[in-house]
This record gives sequence, structure tokens and C-alpha cells, in this order.
Amino acid sequence: MSESTTYEIVLRGHASARLLRPLIDDFTINHDPRGTTSLIGDIRDPSHLHGVLAHLTSVNAELISINPHQPTNANTSTTSDRTR
Repeated sequence: MSESTTYEIVLRGHASARLLRPLIDDFTINHDPRGTTSLIGDIRDPSHLHGVLAHLTSVNAELISINPHQPTNANTSTTSDRTR
């Protein structure tokens, strides 16, 4: 059996709790002040990813990106991060 992969799915706008209710147990949900919603969670296999995407498209969520997610280390920062 293959291992799950952590993904970050970014949506345009601030998705409501009602829209995301089926995903709340599987994802951490973050609302960015720039007007996006990020869902970060483990995807077990391709069919799980397709199911998540099917739900999001069925509620007319606008997908911006879907990418494997690498957790950031709080102790590691780059010079460009400090200057912004």
C-alpha cells in the first residue's frame, strides 16, 4: 500500500464552513487576507484526490492551484523572507 501525500489546494476567495464541511476532518483550512483559502491535508491515493476535487467543483469553488505540500521549518528562514 502506498503512503499518503500532503497536498495544498488553494481556492479563490474565502470559502465558507458550509462549503468545506465535508473536508473539515481531512484538511487544515486557512483563510489568507489576500482573498484565498488554502486546504492542507493528506491525500491517500489518486481516487481520494479526485473525490476532493469533485466536491470542490460541484460547489463551484474556483481552484487556483493543487500542489504537494512540504511543511516549513519554523527554525529555518531565508534572507528574502526576512526582508519582505
